[in-house]
Amino acid sequence: MISVWSYNVNGIRSALTKGLGNWIEVASPDVLCLQELKAQQADLMNEFRIPEAYYRYWHSAAKKGYSGVGILSKAEPDHVEYGCGIKKYDDEGRVIRADFGDWSAMSVYFPSGTTGDVRQSVKEEFMYDFFEYIHRVLKERPRIVISGDFNICHREIDIHNPVANKNSSGFLPHERDWITKFLDSGFRDSFRMFHDGEAGHYSWWSFRANSRNNNKGWRIDYHMVSNELAGRCTESLIHPDVKHADHCPLELRLSGT
Repeated sequence: MISVWSYNVNGIRSALTKGLGNWIEVASPDVLCLQELKAQQADLMNEFRIPEAYYRYWHSAAKKGYSGVGILSKAEPDHVEYGCGIKKYDDEGRVIRADFGDWSAMSVYFPSGTTGDVRQSVKEEFMYDFFEYIHRVLKERPRIVISGDFNICHREIDIHNPVANKNSSGFLPHERDWITKFLDSGFRDSFRMFHDGEAGHYSWWSFRANSRNNNKGWRIDYHMVSNELAGRCTESLIHPDVKHADHCPLELRLSGT
C-alpha cells in the first residue's frame, strides 16, 4: 500500500511552527503533495526542517511570500516535472508532478477568485488551460493522482451553506459545472468513491466566526484520480483533526503500485 497525502499549509513557515514537521514523521506519508508554501526555493531547500527520510521537490512562485507547490516522497521519483509549461501559471508556482514507475502524483494549487473580478478571471483561465494541459499529460501518464486545492466545491453537500454561497467564488454554477466536466473527462473524485452522499466533510474553514469549531467549511481540496488509477484506490480520507493551517490534509491509499 502506498499513501498519498495532500495539504494546503497556507505558509510553510507558519505550519512548521505549529508542528508540521513532527506530524509528517508520525503520519509518515509515502508521498506528500503540498500547496501554498509562500516560500522561495532557496529557503525551502536550506532553511526548513523536513524529516530526512524524504526527497523534496519545490516549485516556488516568482513573487515572494506567494503560492508555491511541492512534493515530498520516500522513494526517489523517476522524473519531476516543474510547472505546466504556461509561463503565467509557472511564475505563480501552481503545478508540480513526480513520476513513480507507471503512476504519477501531481500537486496543484488553483487560483482563488475571492479577491475580485480580476483574480476570478485568472482562475477561470487557469481552469480552462489546466483542463487542456492535463489531457495532454494523460496521454503519456494515464495513471495519475492530482492532489491539491482546486478552490471549488462540487456539490451542495460539499459546503456548509449552499444557499447563502450560491453566488460566491468557489461555488459558482459554472465552476461546479467545470468539476463535473473534469470528472466526466476521465477522472474520479476519490473521496466520493468511498463516501458518496455523506455531508459535513470539509477541508477548509474560514478563520472568522469560529468556523472550524462549528464545522462551517468547504470541501475544496481533492485527490482526483484518473480512471486508469481508480481501481487501485482502497480508501480516501479527510483529516479535520490535523490543524496546522486553515485547510486540513487529505489521505489516499493505493494498492498494487
